[in-house]
Amino acid sequence: MPSFRKTYRGAVVLFGVNADLLLFTATLVAALMAAGFLGSL
Repeated sequence: MPSFRKTYRGAVVLFGVNADLLLFTATLVAALMAAGFLGSL
């Protein structure tokens, strides 16, 4: 049972890191798209 708890905690931390990275990547892509749109005006 303790090993399962440790594995679950590790999965939650890993998902949290990935969600943060995904949010950062999405923000970066949105900023680049907005800059490209404004540059094309």
